[in-house]
Amino acid sequence: MHGGGWWSYVAFDESKGKPQIDRALLRRVMAYARPYRKAIAVVLSCILVTSVIELIPPLLYRDLFDTVIPNRDFARLNWLALGMVGIPIVSNLIGVLERYYSARTGEGIIFDLRNALFDHLQRMGLRFFTHTRRGEIISRLNNDVVGAQSAVTDTVPSIVTNTVTLLTTLVVMLSLEWRLTLLSIAILPAFILPARRVGRILREIRRKALDHNTEMNNIVSETLTINGALLVKTFGRHRYEQTRYRKASGDVRDIGVRRAMVGRWFFMGLGIASTIGMALNYWLGGYYTLTGAISPGTIVAFVAYLSRLYGPISALTNVQVEFVTSLVSFERVFEYLDLPVEVEDRPDAKTLTQARGEIQFENVSLDYSADNERLGIKVHRPVAGGNGEHAPAVEEGEDALPAYIPSRRWAVEDVSFSIPAGSLTALVGPSGAGKTTLTYLLPRLYDPTAGRILLDGHDLRDLTQESLARQIGVVTQETYLFHDSIRANLLYARQDASEAELVAAAKAANIYDFIRSLPDGFDTRVGERGYRLSGGEKQRLTIARVVLKDPRILILDEATSHLDSQSEALIQAALEPLMAGRTSIVIAHRLSTILAANQILVMQNGRLAEQGSHAALLAKNGLYARLYETQFRPHPEGAGGIIDRRAEMGNSDAS
Repeated sequence: MHGGGWWSYVAFDESKGKPQIDRALLRRVMAYARPYRKAIAVVLSCILVTSVIELIPPLLYRDLFDTVIPNRDFARLNWLALGMVGIPIVSNLIGVLERYYSARTGEGIIFDLRNALFDHLQRMGLRFFTHTRRGEIISRLNNDVVGAQSAVTDTVPSIVTNTVTLLTTLVVMLSLEWRLTLLSIAILPAFILPARRVGRILREIRRKALDHNTEMNNIVSETLTINGALLVKTFGRHRYEQTRYRKASGDVRDIGVRRAMVGRWFFMGLGIASTIGMALNYWLGGYYTLTGAISPGTIVAFVAYLSRLYGPISALTNVQVEFVTSLVSFERVFEYLDLPVEVEDRPDAKTLTQARGEIQFENVSLDYSADNERLGIKVHRPVAGGNGEHAPAVEEGEDALPAYIPSRRWAVEDVSFSIPAGSLTALVGPSGAGKTTLTYLLPRLYDPTAGRILLDGHDLRDLTQESLARQIGVVTQETYLFHDSIRANLLYARQDASEAELVAAAKAANIYDFIRSLPDGFDTRVGERGYRLSGGEKQRLTIARVVLKDPRILILDEATSHLDSQSEALIQAALEPLMAGRTSIVIAHRLSTILAANQILVMQNGRLAEQGSHAALLAKNGLYARLYETQFRPHPEGAGGIIDRRAEMGNSDAS
């Protein structure tokens, strides 16, 4: 899938199409709350009742000073004391109920959002995963969803609670003393104006903090895994990676300090404004009390209400800042939810129950960059670097397919051929010829830019992807196993398989004796990416997994050159019965497979250069004949044979 020289690779454009904080964004956020309308109604009712109940204590204080103490009314004093104790108890019990329903609502909304995002990412095409770093995806699913959760479970309930508290308090304060109430309201600009400025600053800080956290996650996911650790250790790059991580974590630290300081200055301003408002009310209230305009109990009650006025105002001002910054998380989640799905089922797609396995490629072409603009992807062409240290290289996730595209425009161009049902077709060609791309097109990992692919006469785009996947089994050179038991990895092919079927599949793949020799048998854990197993053992497990799936069509990258001769023999013995009776497409690396093929397709530069049997292609004395001489032709055993072959290949390269 790649050529030499100047690499082109694709990176997800972070700056493209970011949603803005507007009514449309808010409506979209609130749309997730619609299924929880009843619970939200309970929460609002609890907030309203609690706010009204909590208005009573200051009135009790006023009654204490204006009535009970002057009249020495002991019975009334007892009732006031009971009220002062009972009201907080009732209020807190209602608060518990409100918290329960608000938590259920918030967690439910985030549950829906998280699952919607995961489902959408599951449906994204391979292009997305080859062009997006794993740390970025994990950050969206974890950090951003948690940030959105904070907005729903904490910020929104706080807004409602403080708004109701503020309005009810203002009504009572106006009824007590309208002049003091107006004085209290007069300092509101001191709360509101700074909040707007701080909100904009903290929103930008929040986005930068998330970006820095994503970069830190990327470094962790790339280096603190088996493949990454092997690369770091074998190249002695521990200090370099340590420096990279310190730089990323330092950025996280610095942005955190900046956010804390902006918040501290903001809260200091709010505290000063509250103090000024309190002092003015004491001053004017004291004056009115001295002149006899209001009673001492009224000023006591009024000052008690001031805390219920300025507290919610401060909280709402802070909540405004928090809400603005937390919406950044929603923005980042929606950015991913809005990415178009490259390969989708048509509305009238058919379910293919049982395929015969007849395949036709009709003038098929694939341009990897054709849909980049629609998919929000930007192509970068790196400039050659002199030191090689930070030259923009191909970014390729350890468990991703190649993240680069060939330097030529067309990965596959105008390719046509037919594969009869039940036959074996071998794909051969030099590196970067387009062999792997052809195998990606059949299971619809990509859709052709032009032309069409037929399976049993059906255009692949007319079939559901799920039913198509059931008909196709893929065994790649790079095996992938989950960090789980052998049993779980095999059952991934078919969850309802019986123990007898597991054993039969393992025997067919020549891996059963090995599994039986393990202390825990099928329940043995294979480790991260199966690294507790050898290359040959992993390959045979993946073959057993495909045997258990029992597909009608088999796609196989038959690379076994990196395995020892015993493992290679076991794998070849497992593959022969697996391919029997199935339509098989093999990227061939062994002469025996090529000789067994019903037809050979020779790819070069994305085009079908030659097609035919082994004998016919050799007679043409073209590309296949040259490949045969350099790669496939048997050579004498022993050191002399190896040396002769290396010399021959060197001469071929020179020519």
